[in-house]
Parts: sequence; C-alpha cells; structure tokens
Amino acid sequence: MPRAFLASVANRLAIPDLRWMPDEPLTASRLRIELLSGLTVALALVPEAVAFAFVAGVHPLVGLYAAFLVGLITALIGGRPGMISGATGALAVVMVALVAQHGVEYLFATVVLMGLLQLVAGVMQWGKFIRLVPHPVMLGFVNGLAIVIFLAQMGQFKVPGSMENTGHGLGGGQWLSGGPLMLMLALVALTMVVIWIMPRVTRAIPAPLAGIAVVAALVIGAGLEVPRVGDMASIEGGLPQFHIPMVPLNWETLEIILPYSVILAAIGLIESLLTLNLVGDITGKRGGASQECIAQGAANVVTGFFGGMGGCAMIGQSMINVKSGGRTRVAGIAAALFLLVFILVGAPLIEQIPLAALVGVMFMVVIGTFAWNSLMILRKVPLTDAFVTVLVTVVTVMEDLAVAVVVGVIVSALAYAWNNAKRIHAVTRESHTAKGAKVYEIQGPLFFGSTDGFVELFEVEKDPDTVIVDFKESRVVDQSALQAIEAVALKYEDAGKQVMLRHLSRDCHQLLNKAGHLMVDSDDDPDYGLAVDYSVRTGILGGH
Repeated sequence: MPRAFLASVANRLAIPDLRWMPDEPLTASRLRIELLSGLTVALALVPEAVAFAFVAGVHPLVGLYAAFLVGLITALIGGRPGMISGATGALAVVMVALVAQHGVEYLFATVVLMGLLQLVAGVMQWGKFIRLVPHPVMLGFVNGLAIVIFLAQMGQFKVPGSMENTGHGLGGGQWLSGGPLMLMLALVALTMVVIWIMPRVTRAIPAPLAGIAVVAALVIGAGLEVPRVGDMASIEGGLPQFHIPMVPLNWETLEIILPYSVILAAIGLIESLLTLNLVGDITGKRGGASQECIAQGAANVVTGFFGGMGGCAMIGQSMINVKSGGRTRVAGIAAALFLLVFILVGAPLIEQIPLAALVGVMFMVVIGTFAWNSLMILRKVPLTDAFVTVLVTVVTVMEDLAVAVVVGVIVSALAYAWNNAKRIHAVTRESHTAKGAKVYEIQGPLFFGSTDGFVELFEVEKDPDTVIVDFKESRVVDQSALQAIEAVALKYEDAGKQVMLRHLSRDCHQLLNKAGHLMVDSDDDPDYGLAVDYSVRTGILGGH
C-alpha cells in the first residue's frame, strides 16, 4: 500500500499526539503538580457526578462510572491536555425524559450511538467548524456557564433528602436556615479565603486542594454537623462491568434512541470544543478540535457498554485543573484513577468531606471563569456584539448551551449579512479605453443580501450603449449574485445596450465560468494575470 495513501489516512483520522509535555520534560516537580491537580479535580467530580445522575434519574454509580471512563479516555487521546471530561448537567437534562419513558437500558444504547456519531464528526473533521463561533458568542458561553455553575451549587444549601429526582438536581430537601445556613456559608467563605491566600504562601500544593483539606480537617476534627458528600448518596461500588444494552435490535429502538443521540452528540461536541478553545486560550495551545471529537466519541461508546451515562468536557473542572497547574495528560488520567479509587476503597473517607468545601472551590471557579471585562466592553463594542453576548448568556442559563450557541451564531451571521448588504455601492465614471462607455466601479460584496441594492445601482435608460461593470473592489459570492448580474444584463439587452464585466478575482472567475453564464472575450488584464474581460450578449446569460 503506497506510503502517501497511509499518511493521508492517518491524517484523516487525526491520529492523536500523545506526548505528555510537548514544551518541557516531565520532571518530578511537574509530576507532583499534575498528580495533586488530578486529586483536586477528582474530589470536585464526586458531587457533580452524583448530582447529575440524580438529574438524569439514574443511580449515582452510573454518573460516577461515566466520569471515570469519559475522563480517562479523553485524557489519554483528547485534543487538549489539561481538559477534564465527565458526566455533565447539559447532557443530563436531555437524558431525563428518555430514562423516564424507556428506562436506563435505552440510555446506555443512546450513549453508544451518541459516541458513534461523534466519531463520525471527528473522522470527517467537522470540529474545525467551531472556528465559526464569533467572539461575542464565546463571551456569552463563558458567562452563561459560569452562572450555571453558580446556580448548580445552590442545591448544596438544602437539607440532604432522598435520591428522588426532581429534574433540578438533589431533591427531597428544604433550604438550610438559621445556624446551619450560617455555618455552611462560613465554611464556604473559609474555603474561598484559603484558595485566595494559598498561592501567595506556596504553590507546592494546588490552592483548591488546600482549601478542601483545611475545611475538611476543621469539620471532621470539630465534629461539625454540616452536609457532607455521603449525605447525597453512597459512592461505594465495584469496577464498571462490560454490559451490552438490553434493548431490542430493531427499527423501533433506533427511532427511539436516534433523536436523543443526535441531540446529545451535538451538545457534547459543542460544549467540548468551546471548552477546548477556552483552555487553549489559557494554556496557549491551538488545534486538536477533530481529535477531541474522536476522543469524545470513543469515550462515550465505551461508557455506554460499561454502564455509564455518557459525558463531555466540563468547564468547571477544567478550570480547576489548569488553575491548579495541570498542563499534561497526567492530570486528567490521575483525576480519573483517583475517582476510581474513591469508588473502590476510599468511599468512607471521601463521604466525610463537607459539601461546603467543594462549593467554595466551585464558587472560586465561577469567579475565575466569568469574563468580568465583558461588562466593561459592552458599552464600547458594536451594539450587535453586545446584544449577542447578553443573548447567549441568558439562553445558556434559561435553556442550554447548544441552543444558546446556535442562536448566537445565527444572530451574528444575520447581523454580518445585513451589515455587508448595506456596503454595496458604485462609483461611476467615463471609460478611459472604450470611447463613450460608462464604468460602474462596484464596491462591496455581491451576495444574496446585497443583490437588490446592486440592481438598483444601474440607470439603464440614461446609460450609453456600452456599460462596463468593474468588480475590482468587489467579489461575486453566490448564485444569488449570478442571478443579479443576469437580471442587470437582461435589462440592458432589452434596451439594446451592451454590458461588459471586468476585474473579477480568480475565485469569482471560476464561479461564473462554472455556472456557464459568461464567456471570455479578451486576455488584457495585467493586474490579475487572468482573462477577466467578459461580454454579456444574447445567448450568454439567461439561456436566450
């Protein structure tokens, strides 16, 4: 098999770069930072995975297994070292209806199909389209997700109740009040203070881990009665077991799981790729979008066969990791393995950790994630950009991330098209080469949004017998533009006049020739080195 063909296949499949630390060696000091960062992330993953399992209406171990498997596989082959993946609320809120109507086995089958769809997206390199997300949408995504993370912590301020699913996280409890509430808030504040002070004292231990350790030691040592991880649910269990989803392999099953799989795959990839960009801005890395799609797909396929609820990138835990110093695949792998240890042997100890400590860590993540500078620049940027930022933020909080991003991109695209549609205009003059001819120098792009304005530029009745349309400062973009040119040409044809097109860029030249609407009359354009002087006559345009 030719070497070139093998190289193209490898490139098409986005074979992952598995180097641990591309820019510096993995020293003992670096390894210590990575392991401690992974431990911090694992501690923060426990209540999140349990809470999201409640949201989806499944057993807590289904969420914990997903956090372990998705986190491990994406850490090994993901597109951005330092990113953390696991069970997420954005996916859980979609899963709850499926589980309620058809049961958990259909959820496992859905997760497998979701992963296969993500693998297809990765192999087809569709991850590159994330670059079409405008910066205002990214700001709205970051701000909205920070608010969502903050609101998600409110459930920890309830008296621990049953495992009943309410659709909003931990259910069956009343809000804390009086002394218990004051104690909870004090411990949250203490955690945040420790995290803020720790980097100024030493960076040997990640600040979030120090905050958890100090508050946990205080609570356990003093025997304080506050909500703890074990009050949510027991996290003790065994190794995830291989399990083929017990669903009928027929068309009816596909009709049930396919819509959910498509939605979950889209949400998972959007959240993962936006988180990839965010982590890339912090770590100074670029690329890896298609590789991340493949990693997410592989992780979800495996998770579906091992009794997990599926997952995607987690911005909160990713921020904890990178802010704690995690920069390599070691941190993500360590986080997954620590989580497995918690499930197998460490449950009694982990269940004693106060929820206040973990809430404090997540509050610091919220403060660090929210783009506070966006509040200052809203008055300085164009009104449309400010509107998109606020819109995406609100929709992220009120609906979900995928809807918010799609809405933001659509609004941004429409605004861009409208602004460009208003740019079309023409400068008229007499021709220097063709005696008596009038030249229309078109300025601005000619596309579907500007075709009406383009047609209105011409004064057919007043113009001389020869008209030259010069596109040196413009370009023909789409089929609507071709039709607009045809409409103008036919108007001049009906009036017994001739139209010539000049100075089309190479891509415009190819577009027009491909459409079969124009023929080359001469080869006299030294600026472009391309035959771009065209004549529009009867039989050339419009099929006459």
